[in-house]
Amino acid sequence: MEIFDYAPAPESRSIVTIRPAYDLFIDGEFTEAKSDERIVTVNPADEEPLSEVAAASDADVDRAFAAARRAFERVWSPLPGAERGKYLFRIARIIQERARELAVLESLDNGKPVKETRDIDLPLVAAHFFYHAGWADKLAHAGLGPSPRPLGVAAQVIPWNFPLLMLAWKVAPALATGNTVVLKPAETTPLTALAFAEICQEAELPPGVVNIVTGAGGTGRAVVAHPDADKVAFTGSTGVGKEIARAVAGTSKRLTLELGGKGANIVYDDAAVDQAVEGIVSGIFFNQGHVCCAGSRLLVQESIAEELLARLRARIERLRLGDPLDKNTDIGAINSAAQLARIRELAAAGEAEGASGWSPACPIPERGYWFPPTVFTGVTQAHRIAREEIFGPVLSVLTFRTPEEAVAKANNTPYGLSAGVWTEKGSRMLWTASRLRAGVVWSNTFNVFDPASPFGGYKESGYGREGGRHGLEAYLG
Repeated sequence: MEIFDYAPAPESRSIVTIRPAYDLFIDGEFTEAKSDERIVTVNPADEEPLSEVAAASDADVDRAFAAARRAFERVWSPLPGAERGKYLFRIARIIQERARELAVLESLDNGKPVKETRDIDLPLVAAHFFYHAGWADKLAHAGLGPSPRPLGVAAQVIPWNFPLLMLAWKVAPALATGNTVVLKPAETTPLTALAFAEICQEAELPPGVVNIVTGAGGTGRAVVAHPDADKVAFTGSTGVGKEIARAVAGTSKRLTLELGGKGANIVYDDAAVDQAVEGIVSGIFFNQGHVCCAGSRLLVQESIAEELLARLRARIERLRLGDPLDKNTDIGAINSAAQLARIRELAAAGEAEGASGWSPACPIPERGYWFPPTVFTGVTQAHRIAREEIFGPVLSVLTFRTPEEAVAKANNTPYGLSAGVWTEKGSRMLWTASRLRAGVVWSNTFNVFDPASPFGGYKESGYGREGGRHGLEAYLG
């Protein structure tokens, strides 16, 4: 029998124009930083430099907040909601028009497969702006009081795993509710945020409503700690989130944190096994596992564990690792050398502590940052790979016998962001979901998002919600 293989199907890079260097976006214009420091952003798939961006100094951050405050007081907050909504609709339409370009740019800068940026990230980015545009003139009907008011200037810091989508999650509700923004993108993935600055110009958004300051950790700390920030929104690691909470404590700033996770994916013995396998693969290998709500802990009922794991391994062997711009690619590049080192460290700890690691035979490119999809069995709750967020394509498998044991193991974590439950019984689904301490519980699916649905966690996964009516509340006083 002849075996067919996929032919390469690369997306063209020619659709994207990347400038050799980028300045800061302040008061509606790209402007030189006061600092001479520059940060080089590289393609994780081949380690080739893409561009260099300015590293904003404290003085630059001051300029950004001054512009945001002027725009808030003179233009944006006095503007009727219906008029604000028109700008958000315009931004959403431009994002749709430039979706292919932005998808390729995101893959180049981040390392994720272009079929994910094309089919998931960009449609959701546009959807968030469309959704919040619709809310802009209806805030009095959101159940948040008869005349809710914007807080002022929002300081927003976003991560590198979903750069443009996380920007949309934060900027869209802030603008819809009448706030202005100073946003700091991740240092390894600034390019789509800077492309969004161009979109703001194209949409003729009033100067100062959105300001984007690039840089590393020092810039992020300056943005969060700035005395003129009325609201702080952060998505990223739990460690940094704790630092931000300490910095904001004792001030009048409102704070929302969306932090790490160690999501449990629970598979009962009556689940549709093949459907569950697809959900497990999506839960942990989507975006190379660079997902806060990844289903990184698989809890499978003991009676079906052997069958499910056999089918899971067979499915993983068909995943394709390689060029993120190839439309056939399932597993792209790890975002950075530092993150790759972290994944390798924890995978090695899993082996050292007695768990058994398995990966399919797949060629690893010679250049770039790569890690194969990996499954650990023989895992106990004491293992580091079961306790710590790996943020990579590594799945830990544990078993259980009873629903009570499944819930106890799922909740035995300092995190509380997400979980999945697989069963054909509605009563069992509801019984389990009501006992799981997680902000999002998926039923017979995983990693499904909608702008109208609030997202957020408990415990060390943060607090506050983004998306839906609940997300509006975080930007209103």
